[in-house]
Amino acid sequence: MDATQTGTMEFPRFGECTYAEADVIEFPWGLPGFPNLRRWLALTVETQNSFVWLQSLDDVNVALPTADPYLIFEDYDPKLPPYAVAALGIEGPADFTLLCVVVVTEAAHEMTMNLFAPIVVNLRTRKARQIVLENSGFSVKQPIPRKAEAAEPAAG
Repeated sequence: MDATQTGTMEFPRFGECTYAEADVIEFPWGLPGFPNLRRWLALTVETQNSFVWLQSLDDVNVALPTADPYLIFEDYDPKLPPYAVAALGIEGPADFTLLCVVVVTEAAHEMTMNLFAPIVVNLRTRKARQIVLENSGFSVKQPIPRKAEAAEPAAG
């Protein structure tokens, strides 16, 4: 498919979705835990407007809840390692956005965000990579304040 083509897929969580090839986010290095899943869509759900679901195109049963960390943690100020900037071809701040994986624990009904390993998405090239912010002090399981939990993603 070239960038102007569209596709339609049926996702268990979201139903039928039509997308443009230009909307696909490619993870050339895969994601930890999902090394062979390389093509993803960023989807939003009307009732969960604080969250962005990364839906795999390679395995329709895999969808990860993520969120823009700056909307929840205003003081989040990660320093991207040079290898990530170079690998993703980032030329300036307008080139990229960050998403952090959100985990909802059903038993404790708590939500956490992985601030230690954000997903960096080059908005120009649509290439992405989850990076580790070594020696940053950021948490893998940073509790999300209750005020930000409105319209939370369902556990599962």
